[in-house]
Amino acid sequence: MWDGVLSLLTDVLLVIPIFPLIIVIAAYLKSAGTVVMIIVLGALGWSYGARQLRSQVLSLRDREFLEAARVRGERRGYIIVVEILPTMTSLIVASFLGTAVYAVLTAAGLQFVGLGDPSLQSWGTMLYWAQNNEALQAGMPLWALLPGACVALLGAALALLNYAFDEISNPALRPVRNRRPRKLTPTPEAQPVD
Repeated sequence: MWDGVLSLLTDVLLVIPIFPLIIVIAAYLKSAGTVVMIIVLGALGWSYGARQLRSQVLSLRDREFLEAARVRGERRGYIIVVEILPTMTSLIVASFLGTAVYAVLTAAGLQFVGLGDPSLQSWGTMLYWAQNNEALQAGMPLWALLPGACVALLGAALALLNYAFDEISNPALRPVRNRRPRKLTPTPEAQPVD
């Protein structure tokens, strides 16, 4: 029953276009600040990652190592924490980092179009004020370029972290190190006798 209810809620949130909904909510609650934006992004931005994680868990459900744990008589909590979670670490981290990039870009985009609190200091409000004060035309390109570069660098850093965690947790992606062949020295028993 819980799987059906959560799947229905996830499907509904996947169908709703989240960014336009966030724009409407931010425009309606204009006096609210960053806390409302965090709540809205947290409440609406989890559905894509939840769908991926659910699919992965369902694919793991009939694997041999989980069947062996059930035959041993392990409790469900033990199976989830010790058997399933370590297998899904890279997907959980990837989902978290993807959601973090989406949240940062959405918050910066909302502040850039003027739906955030213009008195707060953030990259989005810096871009907002650079556009309103025509920084590029006034000969001050760094006002517009530096916040945009910071947003892009943060996105790139989170993507590289994602690749690093995936490589750490997935043995198939680990680089193969060149090992020097050992020099074989003959043992005294193997030497020919004169």
